Amino acid sequence: MGESARSSGTGRLLTGVAWAMLLLGLWLWGREVTDVPPGMSPPTTGDVAAVGRPAEPLPPPARPLKPALPQRVDIPDLGVQAPVVARGLTAAGAIDPPPFEQAAVVGWYRGGVRPGATGTALMVGHVDTETRPAVFYKLSTLTPGRTVRVVRDDGKVAEFTVESVEVVPRDRFDAHRAYGVRHSGRAELRLITCGGTFDRASRSYTANVIVSAYLTGTAR
Repeated sequence: MGESARSSGTGRLLTGVAWAMLLLGLWLWGREVTDVPPGMSPPTTGDVAAVGRPAEPLPPPARPLKPALPQRVDIPDLGVQAPVVARGLTAAGAIDPPPFEQAAVVGWYRGGVRPGATGTALMVGHVDTETRPAVFYKLSTLTPGRTVRVVRDDGKVAEFTVESVEVVPRDRFDAHRAYGVRHSGRAELRLITCGGTFDRASRSYTANVIVSAYLTGTAR
């Protein structure tokens, strides 16, 4: 997600630390959170409201779509066009992120909602690797009102509008807010990576960047 692999030996350790909070949220809130039935990182320090609020009213939500698998994530303002891979849980119970060798790939939690359907779909990506920025390197620079598009395997493009961008310190991480539905009945999307600063003592980043968006349109 957001850990930078400072060496081949520490990469796996950092990955485990980075994804610990995702594991915590999934264990605490289970499938209810998604409405499913039974050192190169940019400056992202600050409080949960530090990144900004919408400058103008946001569009109304669109009717949720039927479930379909995600294939690509496009974030025009960041120049991101990233393939999506389905990810499950590791043997330790954490979400298995895309490997560092696939730093330009976004991971979608396949145990949750499919993007565009009712509930909250979870997508995660690295902020950097040992040698270069990764797919969500600039995620914290998004602002409310920006667009995130998810290309699906049914030929539809689910268009989401960003409603909040939060930088959440690890010691104030709220699993329900991070993974839970903000407004019942909507199709929501959550993009998550690491942020803050890299703490060499704990070998982890000090915060998480959480982008919350909701479905506002559909294209082909």
